[in-house]
Amino acid sequence: MPDSVRDLRVYDSVLETIGWTPMIRLTRVTRGIRTPVWAKAETFNPGGSVKDRIGMPIIERAERDGSLKPGGTIVEGTSGNTGVALAIAAALKGYKCIFTMPDKMSQEKVRLLKAYGAEVVITPTAVPPDHPDSYVMTAKRIAHETPNAILANQFYNQANPDAHYATTGPELWEQTQGRITHLVAGAGTGGTITGAGRYLKEKNPKIQVVCGDPVGSILAEYWRSGGTNKIEGVPYKVEGIGQDKIPDTLDLRLIDEFQTVSDREAFAMARRLTREEGLFAGGSSGLLAHVALSVARRVNDPDACVVTFLCDTGERYLSKVYNDEWMRENQMLDVEKVTLGHLLDVKGERSPAGVISTSPGATVRQALRLMSLHDVSQLPVMDGRNCVGSVSENVLSVRGLEDVKVLERTVGDTMDSPFPVVDADHAMDAIVKLLSKSNPAVLVREKGEIRGIVTRSDMLHYLMAR
Repeated sequence: MPDSVRDLRVYDSVLETIGWTPMIRLTRVTRGIRTPVWAKAETFNPGGSVKDRIGMPIIERAERDGSLKPGGTIVEGTSGNTGVALAIAAALKGYKCIFTMPDKMSQEKVRLLKAYGAEVVITPTAVPPDHPDSYVMTAKRIAHETPNAILANQFYNQANPDAHYATTGPELWEQTQGRITHLVAGAGTGGTITGAGRYLKEKNPKIQVVCGDPVGSILAEYWRSGGTNKIEGVPYKVEGIGQDKIPDTLDLRLIDEFQTVSDREAFAMARRLTREEGLFAGGSSGLLAHVALSVARRVNDPDACVVTFLCDTGERYLSKVYNDEWMRENQMLDVEKVTLGHLLDVKGERSPAGVISTSPGATVRQALRLMSLHDVSQLPVMDGRNCVGSVSENVLSVRGLEDVKVLERTVGDTMDSPFPVVDADHAMDAIVKLLSKSNPAVLVREKGEIRGIVTRSDMLHYLMAR
């Protein structure tokens, strides 16, 4: 029932709140695109994902055919979200759950499943789908070995696409008032795109169904070849969509187009959805939004309507998609260029009058007092605009203790080599090799003038903060 009606009632269980998720028009990431793009926010389901729609239908079908008996155990290989859907329904029905997951899945998903009382078995990602250690084959083995257990079998269970035919498709049609012209979805099990796509094409055969597929999945190439070229998949980072096998729950005949998207593009769009639209979404949502925008640009028609899904919440990817360190380690995020000029601004030491310095004619005693006054450990020796040498507190102190007469000598007689001079727009990372024990600082030049100094200590603090 529509939200305006259902929200007036009190529910008997959380399962009754599944579905009728809101449709939200994307307005910021779509700037300059004439075709409207709408996203169905499946994150509003109680388990936070589109998979909530299939948990209870799978269990109820197993109950009807007698394979699932009271006190039984539900076993499934899952990327996490189907497990949550099954766990919610199982909690209310009194069943146990055991889930297998590839090791590429986020720790948030593992902890979430355990929070619902499920047992989680982690399997390697980089193995063929028919390998005994794959998450699907491991789930099959556990189901076979566990008394009174069933395999939910989401990749082959027709309750999966049937649930989307019964709920997702009708909601899309009603919420768009039949205006939808393009459906953009992914295919993990294929249940969503098959069930919703079939319903919508029955309503209007002109509706185009576009599948977004990660680089590394076999689905796009298999479809493009008409089913003649079944390539070997390679690992990818985005979770929940794409495949290394062809699921029975996926009807490729319903798909009009495949678009392939890299992990980097998918994660970048997920971050944009969060920061620009306020929609905290996972990597698969980013992938689908990337495809939806591509379709909308090409269609270029304000009377068309492209609809896609926000498959799950970004909270399940805080350690990955929304972790800058993880993103950089996996070459998904460009390292921000921090310039020497920026560091001077942060330090608050960019000075129109230049840096604190001494002259060749000053005495060592004066230079040491200057360093003590300003709490610095080294000084450039300047002759007009030119750096002609450098002095350090450590070296001068040692020499002064060895021979007190050194204190009255000139800096010019005792100075070391000058500090290198680098332009302010130079990247911080590029000067690391310039800094050493014998060369503890660089001078920063801006518009022909020396405006600051960056020391080894400054660089260390920068690296620690980053």
